[in-house]
Amino acid sequence: MAVLLREAIGGSLRRARTDRRRTLREVSRQARVSLGYLSEVERGVKEASSELLASICEALDIALPDLLTAAAEEMAESMRPQMIVPIGQRHADLRIAGTATGAAGPQPATTPASPVASVSAAA
Repeated sequence: MAVLLREAIGGSLRRARTDRRRTLREVSRQARVSLGYLSEVERGVKEASSELLASICEALDIALPDLLTAAAEEMAESMRPQMIVPIGQRHADLRIAGTATGAAGPQPATTPASPVASVSAAA
């Protein structure tokens, strides 16, 4: 399952904080956010506003774009295993799905009766 944006941002914030050997209490005071809310943001439970993220980044002395880039990279990395499909597997999956729903595959084209031919044959 893919990582949600709030989870990726929270993980990036926690890594930045622990790399700097800062406590939640220190960062929450400096960023002027409650300790509990900061903890929820780091755990990916709460989605922080851009103003709050900017304040936390300032307290951690990191640039907001760097935080968002790290979060985007984490999300991309989490999706890579889902995106890799063996060659031909997607086609086989579609073929099997078509058979399971009763689709018999491509049908021969039929030419509908021309209304002009019907009129001239009746005359």
